[in-house]
Amino acid sequence: MIRPLKDYVLLEVEPAERNIGGFIVPESKDKPSVAKVVAVGPGKEVDGKIVAPTVKVGEKVIFKEYSTTEYKDGDKKYLLVKNDDLLAVVE
Repeated sequence: MIRPLKDYVLLEVEPAERNIGGFIVPESKDKPSVAKVVAVGPGKEVDGKIVAPTVKVGEKVIFKEYSTTEYKDGDKKYLLVKNDDLLAVVE
C-alpha cells in the first residue's frame, strides 16, 4: 500500500468509458479530473502546527488535472496530489 506523506492525497482513478454511436471508447486521451480518495497524508506544517488534509478516505474529489504524480500498480492507476490542488468533493 502507498502511504502519502505531508499534505499529499492518494487518489484511485477508475477507468471511464463513453459510448459514441454504439461503440465504447475509453477515455485514454483525457486526463481524469474525478477520482476516489484511498489514503491521506498526516498534513503539512503551518506555524509549527500540523494542518490535516480536508478530505477523507472514500470521498470522490475533483482535482486540478495537471497537478498530479501518476503511479501504476498492475492494472490500477493512482495519482498523488497535494490537498491544495483538490477543488471539490462530489456528494
